[in-house]
Amino acid sequence: MSSETFTTAIFLITAIVAAAILVNAFFPVIYSATSTFTESSQSSDERLRTDLKIVNAYSAADGSSKIWIKNIGSIRIADTDISSSDVYFGIPGDFDYMINTAGVPSSGQWTFTIRDVGTANEYWDSGETVEITLAVDASTFSSGEYAYFQFVLPNGVSVSTQYTVS
Repeated sequence: MSSETFTTAIFLITAIVAAAILVNAFFPVIYSATSTFTESSQSSDERLRTDLKIVNAYSAADGSSKIWIKNIGSIRIADTDISSSDVYFGIPGDFDYMINTAGVPSSGQWTFTIRDVGTANEYWDSGETVEITLAVDASTFSSGEYAYFQFVLPNGVSVSTQYTVS
């Protein structure tokens, strides 16, 4: 009878140790997968709630251009995200990556101003418009040609348009 008790106790201890080893081996993997799924879900949610619309675009033959983009999504966008966005501009099929600047843009540069509807803050809130000012070499365009513009936020949401130069 005592041998059965020892045998049962040994099997029970072995089962507990095996379960502990199994939990210690798989818990980090499960936690890592859960973390990956959570981050992916948050990123997808942010992209789904971000929506932009180009309201108006104007380019003159002298190389000066203005584009107005409205935030029609439900998420507000920090001005640091706007300044780190990618801007492509030029002739369709032959456009360049533009560099953001804080001052007056020179050739190949762009700057922006948030046109606040309510109180001014450092965010592009839903319903507000951003005015983007671009500068390119005057020889890039002539009146009647098409201009191509694309704006890409750091989260991958983009908006583009093609329009006639005045």
